[in-house]
Amino acid sequence: MTALVSTARSKGRDRGAAVRVEGVSKRFRLYQERNQTLKAAMMRGGRATYEDFWALRDVSFEIPTGGVFGLIGQNGSGKSTLLKCMAKILTPDEGRITVNGKISALLELGAGFHQELSGRENVYLNGSILGLSRKEIDRKFDEIVDFAGLDQFIDTPVKNYSSGMYVRLGFSVAINVDPDVLLVDEVLAVGDEAFQRKCDEKFADLRDAGKTIIVVSHSLSTVRTMCDEAAWLEHGVVKEIGVPGLLIEKYVENTHVERVAAEGGGSRWGTGQARVEKVELLDEHGDPVLRVRAGAPATLRFHYETQGPIVKPVFGFGIHRIDGTHATGVNSRETIVPDRIEGTGHVDFAMAALPLVQGSYDVTVAIVDDSNLHTFDYRTKALRFDVGSGRPREAEGVFAIDGRWSFES
Repeated sequence: MTALVSTARSKGRDRGAAVRVEGVSKRFRLYQERNQTLKAAMMRGGRATYEDFWALRDVSFEIPTGGVFGLIGQNGSGKSTLLKCMAKILTPDEGRITVNGKISALLELGAGFHQELSGRENVYLNGSILGLSRKEIDRKFDEIVDFAGLDQFIDTPVKNYSSGMYVRLGFSVAINVDPDVLLVDEVLAVGDEAFQRKCDEKFADLRDAGKTIIVVSHSLSTVRTMCDEAAWLEHGVVKEIGVPGLLIEKYVENTHVERVAAEGGGSRWGTGQARVEKVELLDEHGDPVLRVRAGAPATLRFHYETQGPIVKPVFGFGIHRIDGTHATGVNSRETIVPDRIEGTGHVDFAMAALPLVQGSYDVTVAIVDDSNLHTFDYRTKALRFDVGSGRPREAEGVFAIDGRWSFES
């Protein structure tokens, strides 16, 4: 996989730079006290108090033509500001950005829509904002509507659209501008599953056509899968540029913050006759941790307390990635169902090798009776933990499938 990425990246460089960012800095003013009235202005001598905030500071890099380039970093690191500077929505205070070719930005889908106009009228309005002539929109109109899947509603005012329909139409207009450089800011997951597949195919078509795509996303798996190269921004400064897999690993290690399971972070319901009072993740030494490596031994421990004897209880848990993806669900019914429990104790689920890939996960836990008709306790987000890179190192998706490769010629 790494060899393929390196080849794609070197081919992009052979075609020259699509975007060149040279010493770019962007400053905003943060006002402590504004002059809201004439009296306030006169008392302060006409001056409002503020301080300068540098969202970007001396940012420089080149993006090769035909590649997919990612920008990662925490909130406030300057990713979206940099994208808006590339799109000429914002002007840098220092430095310059050179873009070779036509540029289109998927920043705020449907930002140019007028609520009282129909979908048809908004296609022409939004298309003109993105730089298309009327003849170009005429030529692309059927393709835009078909891509959005809104043939039946295209003459309905967009104020009556659902949020999904609204976003799909905005995305369809922007994606069909046929740009040389496409800027994408956190809008990759739009619409339902069928529309998402169409979006993925469209991005693949653009990439195959030699277009340059620049992606800002908090979904590290998206950046790892899509991008040939990525830049890590921190407090407006480029911390590092490199191959996505290795860069993301460094980023996650650097930004990891030890967590405690917050009471009330999720929902809870049940009769309360038995309750899971605490959930722990134990490492191979039996010590409670909030971070383990993929493929390492780990144990989930559930501490319970009952109000009286509970006959044949069944413990179960589910693990979800924090984007909501259901990773797995397991219960003790097929392995061990004690005749009864009473008072306090704990139940362990031991894993010889944690099969989850790098990321953050939430644990939901439940105690039910053997017939599954009575729920004593059901608690979501009882624990959040992180999985760091481990074995296999470059796994993607949810599960880290370990195994052995062999080759025979």
